[in-house]
Amino acid sequence: MIRNTNIPSARPGMPASDEPLWLVGGRVVDVVGTSVSEANVEVFRGVIRTVTDQPAPAGAAVVDLGGRYLAPGLVSVHTHLTIVYPFDDTDVTETSAQSVLRGASRARDALYAGVTTVRTLDEQNQADIEIRKAVAAGWMEAPRILASGRALGITGGHGKGMACVYADGADEFLKAARTELEAGADHIKVFITGGIAHADESFNGAQMTREEMAAVVRATREQGTYVAAHAGGGEAIREAISVGINAFEHGYDLDEETVSMMAAHRSYLTPTLSVTSSPVWMRDHGFTEWQIELAQRVHPQHLESIQRAFGRAITSPDELDGDGIRIVAGTDYLPGEPHDGTSCAVKEMEYLEQAGLPTGAALRAGTWEAARLLRSEDRFGSIREGLAADFVITEEDPTATVSALRTIGTVIQAGRLVRSDLDVAATIAPNPAPNGGVQ
Repeated sequence: MIRNTNIPSARPGMPASDEPLWLVGGRVVDVVGTSVSEANVEVFRGVIRTVTDQPAPAGAAVVDLGGRYLAPGLVSVHTHLTIVYPFDDTDVTETSAQSVLRGASRARDALYAGVTTVRTLDEQNQADIEIRKAVAAGWMEAPRILASGRALGITGGHGKGMACVYADGADEFLKAARTELEAGADHIKVFITGGIAHADESFNGAQMTREEMAAVVRATREQGTYVAAHAGGGEAIREAISVGINAFEHGYDLDEETVSMMAAHRSYLTPTLSVTSSPVWMRDHGFTEWQIELAQRVHPQHLESIQRAFGRAITSPDELDGDGIRIVAGTDYLPGEPHDGTSCAVKEMEYLEQAGLPTGAALRAGTWEAARLLRSEDRFGSIREGLAADFVITEEDPTATVSALRTIGTVIQAGRLVRSDLDVAATIAPNPAPNGGVQ
């Protein structure tokens, strides 16, 4: 694995979680409304307690942002922490300890890159669930994890050789989904079509039957959660929507009928443009030449398909509660890995913007809209009183272009300093009392 050696280490100096801290002198980014305002933010016990245009109270501990931009931490909704490249090198017999150690390293990289929350979508040996437990116990640092455990697929289907769960028939899929949920999964991932991981696959036509899809939906509804589907082509997506699946990954070949149906059902789409747009990254990470060639061959169709979806997508703050496809950001690669001078997470958001998604929508795709998919917009994903104090601090304005996220210098998760290019220890000091008085 290639580490980003440009990422500095975390520095001490952030006050304890039960001491209020004010982030002052910055420009607060409203990702929902795509606007910026000068405001001060109070953090208390890991939560945003105050967002105000008033100064911090006398005597408060403050960090002066010096005019920098304060944006919410990034949310990556298509993450594989334990994935192996090339895919054929996956050892389906490896121990849980091996999977967890590999995944934990990648999780920490993601956090240091500014990704404060991830949704995992298939992890070997349910490593995401175990990493989440380790974080809760205080043993390690990682993004907040919304976990899938192992993905479900048919025998010989897209997930073959990937250490996921194989099932055939509605009863087997129902039991498999319930098993992952019992283990602690927050949602269930299924492979309803083929993809581009294997030379003999097609991403058109359904691999799972309608009854199998419906069985997994039933299992998730029993637990108040949802299904995310790896889906290449429109036929399978339309069938999946008809049984209650409404979150889709990739979308390599979406026709007008499919995007219209997705818009009417307010479906979520994770385009994962990175997987067909990154031949250099793939070569650097051990992909075979035929896999790279296949990804490049699929790229024009994939891009056209996603742009077709953009035509029916929610792109304006005025449309957020209306019909339309909800675009969210996920890499399908390791979100914290270096990619073209930034992280994979930021690069995916750049790909969305370059493909024609307006900057505000691309920014929401990796923050608030992603949180909304995770049914957690009341917990994180924007800067609002009562939400988790997850922040990235940038030198440039991300509402002008998401490429401003390349300038992330400080990462804060739940009020805890992860890393910073600011001299935090020097800047945290009691705010002087008015007129030089003693407070």
